[in-house]
Amino acid sequence: MNQTPNASPIPEQLVAELVLLLDLEPRGGDRYIGRHRKGGTGRLFGGQVIAQALGAARRTVPDDRHTHSLHAYFLRGGSADHDVEFRVKRDFDGRSFSNRRVVASQQGQPILNLTISFQCPQEGVEHQLPQMPNVPTPEELRSDAVIRTELAQKVTGPMREILLRPRPIDFRSVEPRDWLDPQKRPPVSHVWFRTVAELPDTQSIHRGVLAYASDFNLLSTSLQPHGLSYHKGEVKAASLDHAIWFHDNFRADDWLLYVTESPWSGLSRGFNRGQIFSQDGRLVASVAQEGMIRPSRTPACNIRG
Repeated sequence: MNQTPNASPIPEQLVAELVLLLDLEPRGGDRYIGRHRKGGTGRLFGGQVIAQALGAARRTVPDDRHTHSLHAYFLRGGSADHDVEFRVKRDFDGRSFSNRRVVASQQGQPILNLTISFQCPQEGVEHQLPQMPNVPTPEELRSDAVIRTELAQKVTGPMREILLRPRPIDFRSVEPRDWLDPQKRPPVSHVWFRTVAELPDTQSIHRGVLAYASDFNLLSTSLQPHGLSYHKGEVKAASLDHAIWFHDNFRADDWLLYVTESPWSGLSRGFNRGQIFSQDGRLVASVAQEGMIRPSRTPACNIRG
């Protein structure tokens, strides 16, 4: 179906563009190039770099080994205007586990270091301690996209464009959201999410999409008790590190519940952790992240030799 130049992308197109974004161009010698989003401006989204680094490492291990954990450090803010180079080091290949290191760089400068572990699935003892919270189903909630569209009518310029930007992932927040004038509330959040169209039937793609989506709604949990807004320029924020543990298989085009909490913030940092449940109650992934959350008026430290 052809679209008029001003028409919004159809869901299938948005998801196809996301899958292409997370795909990589091999350059030989365990070196890969990650694309940047067309029309991107400003800072590169951290979830994109993590998902692309995961994809680079994934290409160096056998297909029967699944990603089970990754740990990333953000070194510099990336630019959405440039591609990213990924270099993979094959640190370990054992009978059950493989370990890889990935350095992501732009214009010769490293922007992210990532260590990732893969496992050949094996039978073992099983238990699950956290119970899935009893929250409204996604069908009972309005899409965040609808709420953003309503808020966009109150602003102009770049902020309006950000609020109206079509997204390949549908988020539905259990707690009311107001990106322009947030009210103080406890540092706990529940958000359903899934892609807006079906994904290919490949588990590595679903894990890559979850890695991409895991950077949404996480650091902002640290701001909830303080009623601060990124969009009003009240705070400067950036992810410092990010870890994911994949517990079980899932589909990222089926509804997943992202439960996030921030047990601590201070010293211009906020610590956040998350649990991701499938709709049938299985804990499929856990996430942890610390980020910088510095009030805009706070000066940065001086670097002394």
